[in-house]
Amino acid sequence: MDKKELTEQEIRTRYITPAVKNAGWQEHQIREEYQLTAGRVIARHNTCIRDTNTIKRADYVLFYNFHTPIAVIEAKDNKHKISDGMQQALGYAEMLNIPFIFSSNGDGFIFHNKYSGENEKIEKEISLLDFPSPDKLMDIYKQYNNIDSAKEKQLSSSYYTENDKIPRYYQLNAINNTYNAIINGEKRVFLVMATGTGKTYVAFQIAWRLWIAGIKKRILFLADREALRNQTYTGDFSPFKENMTIVTNRKVDKSYQIYLALYQSITGQNDTKNIFKQFSKDFFDLVIVDECHRGSASEDSQWREVLEYFDSASQIGLTATPKENKEVSNISYFGEPVYTYSLKQGIEV
Repeated sequence: MDKKELTEQEIRTRYITPAVKNAGWQEHQIREEYQLTAGRVIARHNTCIRDTNTIKRADYVLFYNFHTPIAVIEAKDNKHKISDGMQQALGYAEMLNIPFIFSSNGDGFIFHNKYSGENEKIEKEISLLDFPSPDKLMDIYKQYNNIDSAKEKQLSSSYYTENDKIPRYYQLNAINNTYNAIINGEKRVFLVMATGTGKTYVAFQIAWRLWIAGIKKRILFLADREALRNQTYTGDFSPFKENMTIVTNRKVDKSYQIYLALYQSITGQNDTKNIFKQFSKDFFDLVIVDECHRGSASEDSQWREVLEYFDSASQIGLTATPKENKEVSNISYFGEPVYTYSLKQGIEV
């Protein structure tokens, strides 16, 4: 059969997938029809639904390891030029924070390398036989990001997978960006995610990766509502099991590694009510503040007092609505967000 008569799926099956596998990519590293979005939200008959016609899927996303997407491939049938999928692939790569982008019509690949050097072309055509191996792409990635062997070992720590729940692309971006900031030595990290996009789940996955890698061994999660704290304990954070406890307004048990607390229950007007001071200042090496816009950034707030007491710990601020005014500034305390996923993005994608 004439190659130009083949469908896009046939081009993928006969030419693109074999080229990728021949380069050393394993089955579990190749994710086809990788769904990025659920479709644009539209109003209909006094309700909101997702328009399934606007769902975005990448033809291929290649993962170096379970949590690191490193390349995207957009396929077209052979009636198209080899480069015709590039613009679409670049859009997906932007969403996924991916540096290596490929377009193919089955004749070869156009390779777009965001990490190309000064004397290198950012785009070049390569044959089906020259598709790069996982290690070749990862070597470029490590060199560009100054990742040495020690940091590479830290990056190998994966998120929790035993409940079969897989982070959506924006959650994975939030997890990876925050994790990378922490292992690169950032002391304060700010993360902005719209309500309903899984902030607490993201917080758990960040904490899990840092904890399981032995990078952060004692973690304090601060909430402002009892219902949220309890839901966190029985829900997203439950895989910590017997390593986790809830801090109440009495003498603390220092034998745990993960602590969930209400700031109201560990602070007060005098030292007898400042339960957090039962811990030494260096007891925690990570403090996560949920809904940090509610007052932790204010210099005279009770949360701020807790953060300053544990100032040797890395601190992560999570919010859906960052607060910026003369009295309160999340950014002045935590810094610019390492990742933002807005309500507008959630509705439009």
